[in-house]
Amino acid sequence: MLESAILKQIMMLCSRGACRLLRNNSGAFQDKRGQWVRYGVGNPGGSDLLGWRTVTVTEEMVGAKIAVFCAIEVKAAKGKPIPEQVQFIDTVKAAGGIAGVARSPEEAAALLNTLPVGKAHSL
Repeated sequence: MLESAILKQIMMLCSRGACRLLRNNSGAFQDKRGQWVRYGVGNPGGSDLLGWRTVTVTEEMVGAKIAVFCAIEVKAAKGKPIPEQVQFIDTVKAAGGIAGVARSPEEAAALLNTLPVGKAHSL
């Protein structure tokens, strides 16, 4: 299955309830002056899907709700992330976010159900 089809399936399954995922289009183009302009969050290396997962914080944190940043790099069955994508994922995880590579909607849902703090709530 193509990455674009997997990405659409992930967005349909995982961008509801406590999660919101947005497509992060990234790339570069040459403007009228010949300057290269990069676009997209974290380009190069920013994940295909970015968003948040709403989490109800534990009692120690007075029951507040917070949004945990999420980044999902979508790959086909044999696709491998480039070093910049691995670095972006590692950076998000180090900051307390949820990030990883998904090759199916089920992998993405499992990834989003792992939280760095508190208990996970299923989609």
